[in-house]
Amino acid sequence: MAQTKQAGSPDARRAQRLLAAWWEGHARDLPWRFGRTTPWGILVSEVMSQQTQMSRVVPYWTAWMKAWPTPQALAAASTAEVITAWGRLGYPRRALRLQECARVVAEQYQGRLPRDYGTLLSLPGIGDYTASAVLAFAYGQRIAVIDTNIRRVLSRVFAGVESHGGAARPADRELAERVLPPEADRSVVWNQATMELGATVCTAKSPACQDCPVNGLCAFLAAGRPGLGQGRTRPRQRFQGTDRQVRGLILAALRELPAGSVLPKGRVEALWPDASQLGACLASLDEDGLIEIEPGGGARLPS
Repeated sequence: MAQTKQAGSPDARRAQRLLAAWWEGHARDLPWRFGRTTPWGILVSEVMSQQTQMSRVVPYWTAWMKAWPTPQALAAASTAEVITAWGRLGYPRRALRLQECARVVAEQYQGRLPRDYGTLLSLPGIGDYTASAVLAFAYGQRIAVIDTNIRRVLSRVFAGVESHGGAARPADRELAERVLPPEADRSVVWNQATMELGATVCTAKSPACQDCPVNGLCAFLAAGRPGLGQGRTRPRQRFQGTDRQVRGLILAALRELPAGSVLPKGRVEALWPDASQLGACLASLDEDGLIEIEPGGGARLPS
């Protein structure tokens, strides 16, 4: 990796100023931003946004927070209600983990999200990124938030190379911490603005460099954008015919039933023509706690 700039260097300070000004005029008006929700609302938004486009998240987040505005409310909901409300967001195990997290927060922390990294990381379903995001965006703390978008922007602007895919490496964290503003309030804006830039301008395959507020400082652009788009470690997976599609069909059918109802065996079998694949998907959903299989072969959402 090329030599990177320190947080106090002229280029880093200028980038911080330029991105802060850009954020003021270009930040998307998402309902969990700009102090309009609670720390719990921030956490819900971050969990929902994992591997999911923000535009899809907004209506689900809005309905979810109306139904369960606090950890205590979500903890008291039935599993069937939670899975139904998760709808088509994808990766529905996230919904179960979020409810597990709510129960721990309600029972052990009086419904208040912890304010320290280690305790947040100990909660069900909470990893490094989510813990860091809550501390920064909910509590205004100075901490490096590292997601795919932020890694891409920082790698391109300050190191002049394309970001790799996969999990974050120690070098990614070192770079993020080097260029993080020293003041807590400015560091929060920096994290938000860098993430937003990566999501909307400095995209993986087709960055709009002409619209980038830091294009005059970008080492990647100056080098001719070497290896553009080559940081992806795996191609986008097909959906048709996959277990993910079959699992989604099963859950969609169960969500449409009246509360507590069972989908009879015959209707279950009609959901997918490959009986072997259907059976494997039913078993995996049952193992994940997302459905219950009845003795007669029917299926239902957990109570």
